[in-house]
Amino acid sequence: MFNDKIINDIKERLCNSNQTIAVAESVTAGYLQAALASAERASFFFQGGITAYNLGQKARHLNIEPIHAERCNCVSEQVVTQMALQITKSFSSDWGIAISGYAAPVPECSVHEPFAFYAITFQDKLVQIKKISSQESDAIKVQLFYVNKILDNFNQLIQSG
Repeated sequence: MFNDKIINDIKERLCNSNQTIAVAESVTAGYLQAALASAERASFFFQGGITAYNLGQKARHLNIEPIHAERCNCVSEQVVTQMALQITKSFSSDWGIAISGYAAPVPECSVHEPFAFYAITFQDKLVQIKKISSQESDAIKVQLFYVNKILDNFNQLIQSG
């Protein structure tokens, strides 16, 4: 389900540099938290996370700007950046990862293919923001694809210094 080698690499790099991570997720429904928590001694680097599925909860717990979020159904670069910055503050972590998007088509929102935005922050600064999409048709496979892609990208990011 998750790439254990990548998760272990992340754990080693964060532990060796005394850094921590927290996550804010929507579309991945807690899978990103589950992946990081699956590492041996996860509490040494993983501070925790929040899964917020709707605008009200994202505004309340992750300090997103609600007028913009309502216009884009909470799926934008701005929303995930705000989520990632807030999660690092809320959980006192060095790194923050946030994701919001769609795991299946939503024709009424003109979403015909699953996609998501994710942001990575480090010490209150945006480090990376990307849009990812999946050709999978099963929502759970899409969610797991997103998680593994983000963890792979994050691992490469911290590996490169």
